[in-house]
Amino acid sequence: MPRFLVAALYKFTPLNNDATMQAHLKQACSRNAVFGTILLAPEGVNGTIAGPEAGVRAVLATLRALPGCTELEHKESWADSQPFLRLKVRLKKEIVTMGMPGIDPLAAVGHYVEPEDWNDLISAPDVVTIDTRNDYEVRIGQFEGAVNPETLTFREFPEWFRKFRENKPNTRVAMYCTGGIRCEKSTSFAVEAGIEDVYHLKGGILKYLENIPEENSLWRGECFVFDQRVSVGHGLVQGDYALCHGCREPLSPEDLRSDKYIPGEACPHCHDRTSEAQKLRFRERHKQALLAKSRGQVHIGSADAGDS
Repeated sequence: MPRFLVAALYKFTPLNNDATMQAHLKQACSRNAVFGTILLAPEGVNGTIAGPEAGVRAVLATLRALPGCTELEHKESWADSQPFLRLKVRLKKEIVTMGMPGIDPLAAVGHYVEPEDWNDLISAPDVVTIDTRNDYEVRIGQFEGAVNPETLTFREFPEWFRKFRENKPNTRVAMYCTGGIRCEKSTSFAVEAGIEDVYHLKGGILKYLENIPEENSLWRGECFVFDQRVSVGHGLVQGDYALCHGCREPLSPEDLRSDKYIPGEACPHCHDRTSEAQKLRFRERHKQALLAKSRGQVHIGSADAGDS
């Protein structure tokens, strides 16, 4: 079975993103059989792509040829099947949506902490560790002792952090996210607010899970990823979670054994919240996906884990 290279990437840099650049990247991906999502915005580029190794490396070379992207870094993992159903190259206002005009990670950002130094930092008694991801991501895994802001979207984080800081004005703060991009903005927001002792995990959870042996790790659970793998664990191996095709919540093995789990239709998180009309729609979509699979095709209406 062919293996697919998965590359998670981002770069903050002033970018004149336009339809020409969008078309150029679409052509490069299509030419190299690469699927996934790439976001282009005036503040830079963000994305996760997957395909044959040679194809992904060709697209990465195309990305690094964009103005200001020569030093674009990426994180690699592998999948036994294509983890994306389609290719999306989108023009956006932000490459990670915080909704705070003026926040510029190129102007001010927190102190980077290498994965090898992260355990010592978050174990310090005067440090509060904050997970900047959304609640459904935190639910399946986080660092030991980390605070969960219980946000539904990243837009909610600034207001949450303001209230947090009122209650804990003198603590050092360590922030982390999946691949590092959200922390670029969250720590930039904190620095702009006058907080100096703010740190973030360089390369995010993915780099930590890649570099730190499980026996030395303070990570508990699995890490949600925005593709068909759903989650990864230490060594970036695919995890045990599935995705509800109805509400898109990550499902544990226990969830999959629940009486309220109906493949392609409902799960314990949404079974009692969705109407019969919605369940019927999800059921039909699942049926079409199974039919497409039996013909060796991909049904684009099947579950798509969304944008990182």
